[in-house]
Formats: sequence, structure tokens, C-alpha cells
Amino acid sequence: MTTVIAFICMFGLLVFVHELGHLIFAKRAGMLAREFAIGFGPKIFAFTKSDTLYTIRLLPIGGYVRVAGDDPEIIDLKPGHHIGLEFNDEGKVNKIIVNNKSKHPNARVIEVEKVDLDHELIIKGYEIDEEENLLHFDVDRRALFVMDEKEMLIAPYDRQFASKSAGKRAMQLFAGPMMNFILAIVIFIIIGVAHGVPVDEAKMGQVQPGSPAEKAGLLANDEIIQIDDQPVSTWKEFTSIVRENPGEELTLKVLRNSETITITVVPNSVTGPEGEKAIGQIGVYQANEKSFLGSFKYGAIQTYETTSMILRNLAMLVTGQLGIDMLSGPVGIYDATDQVVQTGFVNFLLWTAILSINLGVVNLVPLPALDGGRLLFVGIEVLRGKPIEPEKEGIFHFVGFALLMLLMIIVTWNDIQRLFL
Repeated sequence: MTTVIAFICMFGLLVFVHELGHLIFAKRAGMLAREFAIGFGPKIFAFTKSDTLYTIRLLPIGGYVRVAGDDPEIIDLKPGHHIGLEFNDEGKVNKIIVNNKSKHPNARVIEVEKVDLDHELIIKGYEIDEEENLLHFDVDRRALFVMDEKEMLIAPYDRQFASKSAGKRAMQLFAGPMMNFILAIVIFIIIGVAHGVPVDEAKMGQVQPGSPAEKAGLLANDEIIQIDDQPVSTWKEFTSIVRENPGEELTLKVLRNSETITITVVPNSVTGPEGEKAIGQIGVYQANEKSFLGSFKYGAIQTYETTSMILRNLAMLVTGQLGIDMLSGPVGIYDATDQVVQTGFVNFLLWTAILSINLGVVNLVPLPALDGGRLLFVGIEVLRGKPIEPEKEGIFHFVGFALLMLLMIIVTWNDIQRLFL
């Protein structure tokens, strides 16, 4: 149950932050954000504020911000349609009843001849069974569609996604991944403030019980200054030498309480990543120190290094150096989260930060249906001086989304197989 709660909270946080970025910059650009949703499927909680419907949905497999004009509008009025109209005190249409018109006895029913709710904000039509007098109605900017007794604001063109400059649209798309990177930085800073940041020197933190380091007599706060005849000044130099000498005796010069002592240790030989040779480990953690300002530097560096690692792995996947079996979907992530939760809250926070960065990076990949794919279309529009036809872009994203879903099914199947092998 602890893992289930941790997974839901972690996943919900990552999706919430990502979609919040899209929402904030949509509203800043003057776009009408129709819905902010966490999850998919049936609504289990909903409320409306500032023209936006906020929902939590049953299936916790993602989220979305639905911006007017970004997706095809649900309601498309055409000549010949019969609709009901209600008016405000200024005589402008403030409700357009699409169906169930009998439930609105005060509505004026007309047959549509022309509708322009993007630019002119007008409706033209005839009274039912009277085709002699063409009637003209001005529509309020905040008029509502009423369909199945549910109300939805119309979206004049200046509130639609496509009406904004390329820069504003690109920023709205980029804001989701950006917020995931910011979340990771914040988590790393919190960890740094609470538990300290790694020191630059090769200084010991926790020594694992039963490890080669403990058997050799190494203690917390010991600082390694030399291995064999090679001077050591940083943790990276220390771990590099240890990793390169599995099973080999190493002579360490250790600074302990201002005194220099000599200790010998034999690193365990540990199986390296697939295709690599064995590496050496002695069972120690890097020492930390409390530093408020240093925590901000630590947050930025950790985010940068994690991003670089994910990009390298992504490049290896594209070039075939890594197989598709190395990918994990929700099942694999849940299983990994279960293992991480058992190691403590700090490691769970680290795992959350890593997944947040991963979500940000993956969404920036220029693939259909992802933020990166849509950013690609904005870039193409800037280069060619005009947008690609919405129909063609829609087909591109639809096909891409279908392929991504197929990939997700394959990855999930692989995750399930790994659990039972």
C-alpha cells in the first residue's frame, strides 16, 4: 500500500507540474484553456474557475490542457442546423442551444444560414418555415454553447491557440517540459538543504556494514589523499581508480583527524552494465556538508548531469546501441518505485527528480503527439513563413500517437514479462 500511495503521489505530481506549465503560459498568452485534466477517462472530481474546467479523471495515465483552437472544436454549426438563441440585456446572443431546445422555452429557434464565431461574431438565419427575412444576430464574446445541457464558452479567434505569435505558442508548448526541469531542480535543492551536498574532496560518508571498506578499517569522515603512488584530490578521481581495479589490492593514504595513516583495501568485483567489464566497489558513500547556497548549485548541477545522462541513453537507443527491452513503461516504473521506496524517503525524492527530468526530455523529442513534435511544426512554420495545413498536421499527430500507443503496449508487455521471469 505504501508503494501504491507513493507511486500515485509521485506520478500525480509529475503530471500536475507538467500540465500546470502549459496552463500558466496558455493563460499568459490570452488563450482560452478549456480544461486542465489529471488522468483520462470518466471524471471523478471537477470544478470550474476563470473559464477553465479543472478535472481529476479515473485513469492515472497522464493529463492534458485543452486549449481552444488547439484541438478541433466539439461543436461545428453549419447552414441548415436548427439552433436556439438566448440574448443578454444588450440584445446580443449569449447562449446557443444546440439540442434539447424544448427545454429552453425562451430561446428563439432559427435555421442557420451563416455562422462566424471566430472573427465577426455573428449568426445569420431564418425563423423556422420562414425563408423570406434573413435575420442577423450579434454574438457576445462570452456566449455559451449549450449541448446536452452542458455549457461551453465560444472561442473568438484571438483566444485560440493559432492566433498567437509563434513565440507565444512555442513557449506554451515548451512550458510543460520546462516545469519538469524546474521541479527536479527544486527537489535536488530540498535534498541539499536537508541532508547536505556532496563535498568535492574524496571524503568518506557512510561506510556500508560488511563491505571491503569496513573490513579495511575506513571510517566516516576519512579523506583519501593518495592511492598507491597516485595523488587523489576529488571523489571522482577516487571512485575512478577503485572502479578500474576490481579484486586488486590498493594502498590508501588516509587523512584522519589531521593525521595520515595507511590502509589497504581490496575492492569487490561487481558485474558491470551489459557489454562492459567488471568494476570495483568498496562500499562507501560520499560525504555531505550543509550549505544553503551550495544546495542551489547542487540542484542545477544534478539536473544538468541527469539530463546529459538521459540524452546519451536516448542517443544510444536511436543508434541501436540499446534495445527496446531497455525501456520501461508504467509497470516497470512502478516496480522500480517499489524498490526505491524500501530504501528510504531521500532516495524516493531522488527517483522523483530523475523521472521528472526524464518526462521533460522525452516530451521534447520531436516525435508526433509530443510537445517536441508540435514545437517542430512551429519551427517549420517560422522557416517557411506560413503554417502547415491543420488537417495535415492533425494526421501526422494522430498516426504518431497511434505508434506511441503501440510502443507503450510493447514496453508494458516487456515489463510484465520481466516481473515473472
